Amino acid sequence: MADEPFEIRSIPRSAGDDKQQPLAYRLVSPAKIEPGTKYPLVLFLHGAGERGEDNARQLKYFPEQMAKDAQREKYPCFVLAAQCPAGKQWVNVPWGDRVSSRLPAEPSEPMQGVISMLRQTLDEQPVDRSRVYLTGLSMGRYGSWDLASRYPEWFAAAIIVCGGGDEQQAARLTGLPIRVFHGGADTVVPTERSRSMVQAIQDAGGSQIEYFELPGVGHNSWTHAYSDAAGAIDWMFTQVRQPISNQPAGN
Repeated sequence: MADEPFEIRSIPRSAGDDKQQPLAYRLVSPAKIEPGTKYPLVLFLHGAGERGEDNARQLKYFPEQMAKDAQREKYPCFVLAAQCPAGKQWVNVPWGDRVSSRLPAEPSEPMQGVISMLRQTLDEQPVDRSRVYLTGLSMGRYGSWDLASRYPEWFAAAIIVCGGGDEQQAARLTGLPIRVFHGGADTVVPTERSRSMVQAIQDAGGSQIEYFELPGVGHNSWTHAYSDAAGAIDWMFTQVRQPISNQPAGN
């Protein structure tokens, strides 16, 4: 796929060993931006196989899908695609455990970068702040649960695919519309991680979370989750939330 829809952008690195090297990311913009119009933004967090420093591998799956001409016409929006460095994680918890880990006290270094990228995009682009969405798969799903648990008021909806979160954060997520997908035969991330997270949110009073378990499907549940047949993308873009503040502002 040509690079044209995927604008290369960067932010200064503020943490880690090499503070001089900026953090690069990609941004897909609406095919045509009308003066005075604001557009939704989707933050996408990729899986472990797309880690690296090429600022390209993270475009697989959802970003490539949303960059197609038909999708850009149907869903005029911004798509922000960060890349987690090789050997690091969006959230520093083990993926294969059948029980959850506590939410870390601070976001990981890569996630801090994502937060800065989101801030920059909101500052510089005509984004409808009531329609900021979050989606992630596998390692990115762990990151999605992490970010949503820290700042649920930032997002109008989330599509979270085959990962796990901290059930003790469930009460913070009861007001966020979420669709969760997991393969019933997933041997990489135990399916019960989704079941237990969804149940915890429902037990805490959440009525806007829906769970879709795919019988016989392994780890690749994102193919269905992002398909027209699933309807999750259509659903996501109908969700609107009144933002609490003018932009994400977390410490």
